[in-house]
Amino acid sequence: MEKITSMKNPSAKLLRSLKDKTAREETGLFLVEGQKMIQEALNSGLALHTLLAEASCESFARKFAPEDRCFLTARSILESVCDTRTPQGVCAAFSMPAPLDLSLISGSIVALDGVQDPGNVGTIWRTADAAGLSALVLGPGCADPLSPKVQRAAMGSGFRVPFLSTENLPDALAHLQKKGYVVVASALDGTDFYAAPRPGKAFALIVGNEARGISAEVRSVANLSVRLPMRGGAESLNAAVAAGILMYALTEPCD
Repeated sequence: MEKITSMKNPSAKLLRSLKDKTAREETGLFLVEGQKMIQEALNSGLALHTLLAEASCESFARKFAPEDRCFLTARSILESVCDTRTPQGVCAAFSMPAPLDLSLISGSIVALDGVQDPGNVGTIWRTADAAGLSALVLGPGCADPLSPKVQRAAMGSGFRVPFLSTENLPDALAHLQKKGYVVVASALDGTDFYAAPRPGKAFALIVGNEARGISAEVRSVANLSVRLPMRGGAESLNAAVAAGILMYALTEPCD
């Protein structure tokens, strides 16, 4: 197995560049770090492009990567390539998943309107997977779903639950409404969630920007606006926490 000893190596330079969104868009590749996440990506059918591993992960690398796509390297190289401060010993470039076709979406979804924090986007994605939702739809202003920070927070759910990035979230939601979806907006001035009617069928839950909430244009599409009651002194919940509560509550069977 070939060994990379310098950051001047083209493969090392390529993987390091994938921390940047522009490089991801230009190459059609994104960075995946750690054995568990790499295995999740492979299990999901994503195409491996290049893998870098330090000696302690050589057996893993040989098991999952063809010889011409797998390279041994030093920890100092991994520290330069990886987004994490303490790399897990192996990282890889994968081809981006194919974009989700809006017309093929079935089952309830969560839609993000300007959710900027990568940790929130990844956590919502992971919770959507756990709650059994079928897709993540991202409008303008959201953190890049294929950034290392988002994928790290999603913990493999980003490979299992397909996503769609759209420049026109209101149109995407209106399209789903025509298919029979109930669009539910999470808003601080909405109806008390526990007093509001349940959708009773496939829903699209909108989660808004951490500071500004859901834009007026996106909210105008909603069939229903709801809020979680603040029974203590807190004015609001973290976007990912609120989304998690609502996703689980909305997927509970109706009596």
